[in-house]
Amino acid sequence: MLGVRLGDFLDPDHTVFDREKNDPQTDIEFDFFDESPTVEATPGKKDEGPGKRRRLPKRPPTPPGGPQLYRLGVLIAGAIVLAVIFILVINNCRGDQKRAAYEDYIDDVGTVASSSADLGKQLNTQLTAPGIKIEALRGDIEGLRDQQEQILQQTEDLSPPGPLVEQQEALVEAMQFRVNGLGGIAQGLQLVAETDNDEEASQNLANQAQRLVASDVVYADAFKAAAEEVLEQQGVTNVAIPASVFVQTPELSSPSFWTDSIQRLTQGTETSGLRGNGIASVTVLPGGQELSASGDNTIAVTDDLVFEVAVENSGESQETQVVVRLVIRQQPRISKEQTIDVIASGETKTVRFSGFDQIAFSTQTTLSVTVEPVPGETNTDNNTREYPIIFTLS
Repeated sequence: MLGVRLGDFLDPDHTVFDREKNDPQTDIEFDFFDESPTVEATPGKKDEGPGKRRRLPKRPPTPPGGPQLYRLGVLIAGAIVLAVIFILVINNCRGDQKRAAYEDYIDDVGTVASSSADLGKQLNTQLTAPGIKIEALRGDIEGLRDQQEQILQQTEDLSPPGPLVEQQEALVEAMQFRVNGLGGIAQGLQLVAETDNDEEASQNLANQAQRLVASDVVYADAFKAAAEEVLEQQGVTNVAIPASVFVQTPELSSPSFWTDSIQRLTQGTETSGLRGNGIASVTVLPGGQELSASGDNTIAVTDDLVFEVAVENSGESQETQVVVRLVIRQQPRISKEQTIDVIASGETKTVRFSGFDQIAFSTQTTLSVTVEPVPGETNTDNNTREYPIIFTLS
């Protein structure tokens, strides 16, 4: 029934076995150690098979030239930034050093300029000292000349910044003028003692004093104003150049001033003739109201209230160090004082009083003005004036 003989199964050359042996689908190999993950089909996607990997995201495109050139560019850019910062820091340091150089020089100038101006004040005080004798005055001025010589040497030792070299030369010139002027006046006073020609002596003294006036002009124009222009051009701001005024009495270069001075210096308080000063007028500024001693005066007070007192030398001699006082008799009492350095015979000079911040309003009071009598003055009737006043708000 089977129709197959046992010999057919045992024959190695039987076609059945040959077919089974050669059929590739029957060659099953089992790999129990295969741990590859099971690939599941993704709906909607074509099965890629278990042997393919997913594609990774692409990197950004590399700049032309490759990464080395990119890094080089970054380094160059950083170097440029550092160079700019370095230049700015250097320029800032140079600016600070430049400003410091100008400040140091101007500070040194301030020292010599102030010291010299103080000598000018001393000269004015000595020239106008009441009762001083000519020999004593000459000795005092020689002492001032020696001090100014030392200031000149200090000025020559100053080291200005390059753009101020020319102005430094003008500063030295101004100080030299002051040395020469003081020395010339001292010699001129010696000439007064040796000659009877007062006119010649006065002219000589005026010529010497002109050197002092010239020193102020040179300092103001050739040094101070010119140096300020240089500072502006150099961009140096907020550095103030000090003033230095030597001549305190404008009449110093006038021959008539020295004629009167010689008379005063040689005769002292024993000068013959009338002597004395008087109050000529009192004017309220800024309005220009002249006060009346015989009637009430209503004064509108402003922030810049000023009383201008005119003093006249009604005598026949030059007067010096004339003291003028102003008093407002209210509560609290207000008292002020000014001094006229020198006033010639027949001359009228004015002094101004300001700074009234404690005025009592709407109350009648008295304003008193007095010019102190000078030695030898016999008539003092016009030395004091009193004015009835009422202060009101402006």
